[in-house]
Amino acid sequence: MVDGYLGTMTTEERTLLHLFDNPLPEGQWEAPFAVTQAGISAAVHVQRKHVPRTLKRLEKSDELTTGQRHVPGAKQRRRVYGLTPKGRIRAGDLRDRILAELVFKNGEKVALNTLRKGGQMTLDLLSYLDEGLVFHENRVISPVSNPEGTASLDAQAGENLVRRMFARAWEDGKITKDEQQLITEVVTFLGMHPERVGRLSDEARRAQNAPPPEDVYRDMLRQALIDGEIVEDEIALLATMRKAFGIDMETHERLLEEARADPILDEATTTYRATLITALEDGMITPDEAAMLNTLRKNLGISDSKHASLLAELLDRDERKEE
Repeated sequence: MVDGYLGTMTTEERTLLHLFDNPLPEGQWEAPFAVTQAGISAAVHVQRKHVPRTLKRLEKSDELTTGQRHVPGAKQRRRVYGLTPKGRIRAGDLRDRILAELVFKNGEKVALNTLRKGGQMTLDLLSYLDEGLVFHENRVISPVSNPEGTASLDAQAGENLVRRMFARAWEDGKITKDEQQLITEVVTFLGMHPERVGRLSDEARRAQNAPPPEDVYRDMLRQALIDGEIVEDEIALLATMRKAFGIDMETHERLLEEARADPILDEATTTYRATLITALEDGMITPDEAAMLNTLRKNLGISDSKHASLLAELLDRDERKEE
């Protein structure tokens, strides 16, 4: 989940604002990274693998248009996204309403639009605002698409993966061309700002604390399994990592099992899982607990399938403890 005012908005609303401020160029063969899935993910503070669900909803409501364009730095054409006239109307109305909000700065009430700097993106402006409509001098939260600041909970796992990859690469005092290419592929997948990447590289070089290759590969598996499955582009990236780290398929299967047993969970899932553990302490879920869990699922956006998966995992864990 996202901190501050941005956390009070839905992923769909943040996506609309981002695409409104970053229109898809018409009639051009090239498009900016900001309108790719990775660019959208970094800007709206959600894992890249969660973005397609939001984009599909917008496309279904005729508010989104898609295409294939060349993106600077990418080897192949990438799928890019833009708003239809209907989507721009909705996004524009949302943006105007938010910018007209009265917020507190230094104890005084001012219109949010008066605090906007020339050319500043709406989501960047909102990153300085907390949920109580208090405007801060520093960002409440900073996406991985920005070079500095604290990343959201979802993005921190990705940062940790890149940091460990750099630590591994810097072990011999230099980063080879092959290592740089692999790191670039992972960074592109995560949608991370180049300056943030540079900072992580410097931190790893100074620390000189290289993790075992298996640990780095397991981290990547956990990233890939965020939504419960490994998709095509992740399969290719994992194959590249196995070759680079000398990991055979038997080791891959073992690490995959370990990654599934220790998944990366977003804040909403972590909260729900903790509540589920409490409900299962006596070995059963009472009708009152079931009703409470159902309400919590709706509030946190936890699907029934995610609930079933977490429940099965916890029951299986309890059975293993009893053996």
